[in-house]
Amino acid sequence: MGDIKILIIEDDNKIINFMTMALKAKGYKLIVSRSGNEGILSFCTENPQILILDLGLPDIDGIEIIRQVRKVSEIPIIIVSARENEKDKIEALDLGANDYVTKPFSMGELLARIRVMERFIERKNSQVQETVYIFDYLTVDTEKHRITVDEKEVHLTPIEYKLLLLLIANRGKVVTHSQIYKEVWGYTEAGDQQNLRVFMSSLRRKLEKDSNYPRFILTEIGVGYRFAYE
Repeated sequence: MGDIKILIIEDDNKIINFMTMALKAKGYKLIVSRSGNEGILSFCTENPQILILDLGLPDIDGIEIIRQVRKVSEIPIIIVSARENEKDKIEALDLGANDYVTKPFSMGELLARIRVMERFIERKNSQVQETVYIFDYLTVDTEKHRITVDEKEVHLTPIEYKLLLLLIANRGKVVTHSQIYKEVWGYTEAGDQQNLRVFMSSLRRKLEKDSNYPRFILTEIGVGYRFAYE
């Protein structure tokens, strides 16, 4: 995509050094802020395209930074945090973070997540409305409402179809249970997760060649689902 500018808001020098060496080697432009207030200022003045954010900052909780950024921008946000509590992940994602990487992490994993966010930016910048999506052996034609797996048509229920389109629209991004219930069923709060698991299991059986090792619809345990398309 060319020169992508990434803002890192992180106070751990070891993590900063680890990330900056690897990201600069890949040609990314970096701005590093070691506190929340400094990070918000950098966000406002430097116009970054991707934000990598630690939740445990010395002055402001990262959750509050997500709230402030989402009031004015749809910039892709990747959370990098030592917090493993599902409640923290869910809150961050529900507020608008795009992804969540738990420390310690491999640089390969973070780079893969960044590449997904680059494609997210490309989609946002494109003025062409896609109607046909091709992912490996899966093709989704939204104009004709036609789904094929290895060129064989698959019939989805209306709910399964809405679920699939929601995941594709957010491909690469973790979609939480509450986000799914809001968008698909119109609930203001998450409903029965067992009910959702049944729908997702049915969708996988129809789309995946091996639903035990899904290619497309991945489960983020306790948090939600992600449509993988790399």
